Amino acid sequence: MIYTDILAKLKTRKLFAILVDPDKHDKASLQRLTGLANKPAVDFILVGGSLVSGSVDETVQTLKRNTDLPILLFPGNILQISPHADGILFLSLISGRNPEFLIGNHVIAAPLLKKIKLEIIPTGYMLIENGRTTAVEYVSNTKPIPADKIDLTVATAMAGEMLGHKMLYLEAGSGALAPVNSSMIREVKNNTTVPLIVGGGIHTAKQVSQIYDAGADIIVVGSVIEDDHEGFISLLESVRK
Repeated sequence: MIYTDILAKLKTRKLFAILVDPDKHDKASLQRLTGLANKPAVDFILVGGSLVSGSVDETVQTLKRNTDLPILLFPGNILQISPHADGILFLSLISGRNPEFLIGNHVIAAPLLKKIKLEIIPTGYMLIENGRTTAVEYVSNTKPIPADKIDLTVATAMAGEMLGHKMLYLEAGSGALAPVNSSMIREVKNNTTVPLIVGGGIHTAKQVSQIYDAGADIIVVGSVIEDDHEGFISLLESVRK
């Protein structure tokens, strides 16, 4: 079980994952990507995005042919479900108030997920304001939590855990001007007990270190592996130290 393995690993170290948007890769770039991902620092790969027109099935299958890492779906909508993945972060956008992203899409997806038997990891997903409008904000028609509203973020995270989410995800958004601030990460971690994932706007080894030190259990990067392979390698090296 992937979730059980995540919990076991977190007893001794932090984890690191990469996010693959099918729209931003072809077979050649996916093969290059998995060459980097197969380094020891990477623990799993997420596949998905806010608006995906490319084939999730094809992306997952290409990744599976080139790596033994777990492949988890990170779906922006119900069309991004693939039976070829190992599991799915069953995301509820608990920072917003759009019922479609709180429960509506989940009801539609549930019969299919039960049939294809993916490992399901319920995850409370919180979008945090970062200085620009992100695709997640626009597509989901929800507002992010303001970056200075730490008390509101903590209360939302606590509610997510109380509702039974097995992980919590603080997301600054793809192309964020800056990652989630350390004070927010620290307070969320101090008030919850489930694994805490942080993603969005992470581009440097210094940011990786600060986010881990603040309390993140898992860091997810996406844009840096699309734009700067050498930067991604630097991130990996910083994780291994």
